[in-house]
Amino acid sequence: MAGVGKLLKQAQKMQKKIEDAQKELASKELEVSSGGGAVSIRINGQSEFLSIKLDPELLKEEASLVEETLLEAVKEAASKAKAFNEEEMAKATEGFNMPGLM
Repeated sequence: MAGVGKLLKQAQKMQKKIEDAQKELASKELEVSSGGGAVSIRINGQSEFLSIKLDPELLKEEASLVEETLLEAVKEAASKAKAFNEEEMAKATEGFNMPGLM
């Protein structure tokens, strides 16, 4: 049973690290600029969009160009937030090895 106790302690420690990482992710803001600065997006590490700013000059372009530029900026922001999230969560679970699960 000593092995089970050790696993429980490891799991509790990992859970605490994950909770701390989630708090950090919520407070970490990433800024993504696209279209030569025409679109600027702020997103946090939990993939929550915080703001989108558009250069007024972009709005003078054809709707299809505005849509394409905005879509690319959103995709890039989501991708960066996901990569950051995965990196931070990997740090939180580093060293935890539960036989049969990982």
